[in-house]
Amino acid sequence: MMEENIENAESIITKWDANSSSLTRVTPLFNRNRKEAKEYLKCVRDLRRAMDFYLSQNSASDKLILAQNLMQMAMKRLEKEFYQILSSNREQLDPESVSSLSSDGSGSFDDEHELVSEDEAELKKAGQSITKVERVSALAMSDLKAIAECMSMSGYGKECVKIYKLFRKAIVDRGLYLLGIEKFKSSQINKMHWEALEHTIKNWLNAVKIAVKTLYTGEKILCDHVFSASETIREACFAEITMEGAKNLFRFPELIAKNKKVPERIFLLIELHEAISELWPEIETIFNIELTSAVKLQALSSLHKVGESVCTLLTNVGSSIQKDSSKCLVASGGIHPLARSAMSYISSLADYGGMLSDIVADHPLPGNSPLPESYFENPTSIDGPKPAVSVHLAWLILVLLCKLDRKAELYKDVSLSYLFLANNLQFIIDQVHASNLKYLLGEEWVSRHTKKIKQYALSYESVAWNKVFSSLPERTLSVLSPEAVKDCFRRFNAAFEEAYMKQTLWIVPDGKLRDELKVSIARKLVPAYREFYETYLVTLSGEKNLGVLVRISPDDLGNYLSDLFHGTPFSSSSLLSSSHSRGCFPR
Repeated sequence: MMEENIENAESIITKWDANSSSLTRVTPLFNRNRKEAKEYLKCVRDLRRAMDFYLSQNSASDKLILAQNLMQMAMKRLEKEFYQILSSNREQLDPESVSSLSSDGSGSFDDEHELVSEDEAELKKAGQSITKVERVSALAMSDLKAIAECMSMSGYGKECVKIYKLFRKAIVDRGLYLLGIEKFKSSQINKMHWEALEHTIKNWLNAVKIAVKTLYTGEKILCDHVFSASETIREACFAEITMEGAKNLFRFPELIAKNKKVPERIFLLIELHEAISELWPEIETIFNIELTSAVKLQALSSLHKVGESVCTLLTNVGSSIQKDSSKCLVASGGIHPLARSAMSYISSLADYGGMLSDIVADHPLPGNSPLPESYFENPTSIDGPKPAVSVHLAWLILVLLCKLDRKAELYKDVSLSYLFLANNLQFIIDQVHASNLKYLLGEEWVSRHTKKIKQYALSYESVAWNKVFSSLPERTLSVLSPEAVKDCFRRFNAAFEEAYMKQTLWIVPDGKLRDELKVSIARKLVPAYREFYETYLVTLSGEKNLGVLVRISPDDLGNYLSDLFHGTPFSSSSLLSSSHSRGCFPR
């Protein structure tokens, strides 16, 4: 029996001797005749059993020497076949093809059928739905597995593993290179211009998904399949092929996190954190062995460092707002540049609300001091407290409002300072409504701050128009003398002209707020002036210069008020006109 095994093996092994001068030397065995390839592997296994038998009987046996020579000849042939399959099926064994073969459920590799099938009917046994490329991939994978098992069983596993590692590591490394993954040092990152760094980060965000979902997933599937007979070999193989590139891949976000803490970079840092977080389940599955634990540790380290960097930048935003020391006044009480820049930034942060919530949950923000705790209104709702990120964004807006309070103190005219505060708070609320902040802060926050605008508006109105209102006599007074009436008209003219001249220069950008302010003033001033006008004008009927003394009629008063808050100066001579009519306010 053992002699027969050796004879059968000698026949087929010598036929396919890699050093022979026949055509078979350059003809791939597994491509030409799959049935014969199966027979070749069977003969090698039988040869191994014969060697074990003769070794136990007589180590100096001629049969054993012949068997050993045949085995060396067979191993050289299988080494060549193994490399040839890897090389000629480079495209079919690329990670994308291998990963898709597994993910679509068609990769049920039946070695017995695949190795011997020679027609379409046999091929279909490997999976009814797979494409032609996938069939070739499945056959190549099964051939590699069969050769690897045969060589390993014959004591030549190291030679097989060496070929596989060298070839596949080159494939994986080239894949990373084509994805644009480079090996950076911290000093290189620090020297890069922002445009170049931004491009590099965006490229990484695209590349890491492909690397994890396709490159490493496909390589693990292939490695696990080819060396399925030995857990130790497949783990060592996969680790050596992927470790270096994967550690470098996941080190990149950490290098970015350690770079300069520039506020605008927070958004890409959030995206880096999101990318690793979303891929983490796959990273854990792919690098789930002790030999590749360093890859997971590097990914976790980058995730942690990026999260820390995001939280540092979040904290720095509040500090930068508080430290704004510009003393310039915004002409006409309009929107302060700090309000525009800060709200643009905070609104953009709100677009990343979900991701920020995850980051803040893992990296609690430091206490939002030095603002007194009693001054901070938590954005709560009837559904309970908001997430930490909502509280922090509300705190940033509160810091901004406090800073705007300080800016308002720079105005010499107190009424203009109130108008400035109303304008800027209205702008902030508009920005909240126009962004995802409305979901994070909630309607209660908006409602509370809208009431604050009304308080600012009332304070403005009280200060800006007090002199005009006080120029008119109170209703409880007794009948006025003609001289007292003239004095009232003179004081009203002077006070109104002063208020009018100032406030036509002031601005309220928000149309709704502008109309509300003018309507509120008109509803209080026009009826009061009309009553005084209609009651006492008759007492001045004999005056020669009545038009100079009574310069404004009740009907014109509302029209004058319509000129306010557009930031456009009007000549004082316009007040001398008896028919100033640019719009009408309700009486």
